Amino acid sequence: MSAPFEERSGVVSCGTPWGQWYQTLEEVFIEVQVPPGTRAQNIQCDLQSRHVALAVGGRAILKGKLFDSTIADEGTWTLESEYAADPWVLDQMQRKLTLERFQKENPGFDFSGAEISGNYTKGGPDFSNLEK
Repeated sequence: MSAPFEERSGVVSCGTPWGQWYQTLEEVFIEVQVPPGTRAQNIQCDLQSRHVALAVGGRAILKGKLFDSTIADEGTWTLESEYAADPWVLDQMQRKLTLERFQKENPGFDFSGAEISGNYTKGGPDFSNLEK
């Protein structure tokens, strides 16, 4: 199965007919597209040590055995609606991602106290034309 690599987060997202899933070393994330107007009481999520099942409105979305055991009590799920993020929040997120990129590109430098400013739309400033 081929999936695009998300460089910013370091995860490989695996698309499915019902949404997508991805994982880190510690966690697995499952994102399911639900019909508009779906309420939490329409969702049945069963996470056990070695098994997961999810149904929306009585329709089974996924069900199966897990590759390894999990701590079922630590599993959580949320129902989130689509929304337009606040422009200030988007700017702060882009600043954070730009600092993370700087840290990754310059591992010997400490950017922990750095503050940056500028235009952060489309991933921050473009430094590709600067000499190295």
